[in-house]
Amino acid sequence: QHFLGLAGMPRRYSDYPDNFMSWNILSSFGSYISLLSLMMMMMIIWESFINQRMVIFSLNMPSSIEWLQNLPPAEHSYNELPILSN
Repeated sequence: QHFLGLAGMPRRYSDYPDNFMSWNILSSFGSYISLLSLMMMMMIIWESFINQRMVIFSLNMPSSIEWLQNLPPAEHSYNELPILSN
């Protein structure tokens, strides 16, 4: 649509001159791709609500260093990085 505007095609017209046809087809194709991607995203969101899958791994392990610190941590409180042990 950017190139159509640069070429002088007026907006919101149902009929357009034939010299704008190639850019208009390309613009319409891009619009269809956007519509398809929106529909796929809605299907993925719907499927994630319907299927309650088990979590394979947990990112918030209680042994991770983030949970061992006071929140919020004091700034510049370490001379070197703390070592996490099992």
